[in-house]
This record gives sequence, C-alpha cells and structure tokens, in this order.
Amino acid sequence: MSLPIEVPGLDTLISKIDDGTIIIVEGGADLAKSFFVRRLCRTALHQGRPVSYVTSRDAGELRQMFARENGESSGAATQIQVVEMDAMESLAELVPRGGLLAVDSFSFLTLGLSSNDLARMLRDLHRAARENGTTTLLVTDEGMFEPRSEAVLAHLAEGHIQFHAQEGTEGLVRFLRIPKWADGRFVDRNIYYDFDGRRMAIDLRNRVL
Repeated sequence: MSLPIEVPGLDTLISKIDDGTIIIVEGGADLAKSFFVRRLCRTALHQGRPVSYVTSRDAGELRQMFARENGESSGAATQIQVVEMDAMESLAELVPRGGLLAVDSFSFLTLGLSSNDLARMLRDLHRAARENGTTTLLVTDEGMFEPRSEAVLAHLAEGHIQFHAQEGTEGLVRFLRIPKWADGRFVDRNIYYDFDGRRMAIDLRNRVL
C-alpha cells in the first residue's frame, strides 16, 4: 500500500509516498508545510491507517486544527495519536505498524543531537519504518540544522519537499521544489501554489519571479 498525495496538480508530479519511506518536508515560517502534512495525515486516516503525530507545540492546539480542517464530525481529531515532546533521541518506538508517523518540528526536537547521533537515530527509524510498513514525514525548519546534520538528513531520507515563499512584483509568491524523491526522480522547477489557510491550489504554469 502507498499514501496518495491528494493535492490536485501536485499529484501529477508526485502521485504517492511508498510505505517504509522517510520524507523531509522543509520550509520557513509559512504555515503551508504543516498544513500539507496534516492533509496527508487525513488521507492516511481515510485509508484506515493508524496515525501518530509528534509535535513540539501544544497537543490541544493541534487537535483543534484537525477538527477545524476536517470537521468535528469526522473524528479526525480523536483518531490521531498526538505525542507532545520537547526533545528526542529516538523515534523507532513511536512507529505505528502500517501507518503514518509525522514529526513537527523534527529540526527543533533534535537540536541537541550531534550529526552522528542524528544519523544513528535516522538509521534506526528507517529500519523500523521498513519493518512496519510505515510512512514517515519529518517536518523541518529552514536554516535550523547545522550544515553537517542537514547533509545527513538529506542523505538518509528518500524524499525531500521544500516549501518556499518570497516577495514578488504581485506580492507574496509561494512555490515548492522537490530536490529528491523516492523513485530517484527530482523535479527541477518551481511548483507555484496559492494557500488560503484551508486549501493548497497548485499552479503548474511557468512564471518568472
């Protein structure tokens, strides 16, 4: 089984995430990257998969976001297992069998780890994810990792999605880049999108910033 990427337009470039893989979701302060991860969590719940969400923020606030985005009657806010943490040295024991593990913010929670300890953690996580058929999403904050740790993470993860936002002639311009994907491909282009807090609208037209 795989996790479909149910974002119209983006799914024509990357249609799914295979079980047992680790994907980095990187971005700045924009809220779109965490929204994207929560959307994938919703898709996993609809598939009947267990979802564990490790957060460095308030667990109650996260549940409210799920309820607001999916509707109180959906039960998404209560079906998901939310784990609130201040730091971490291991993730393997949190991997749900056949499910989805999301960690936000992974870069903040591992600030105290050396690059060697980070590499050991990711190798252990990778083994556990493959053995259990679990998809893992590691949400990172742009510029928070030291260069060596950033290189370790990019090397050991199977996929990498970057969320960017910058001022253009018509205001704030948002776009994605995919420097690495699990099937060996990468998307060497800016993938533009609009985000209103409730949905992402992908625009596949070419633009000049």
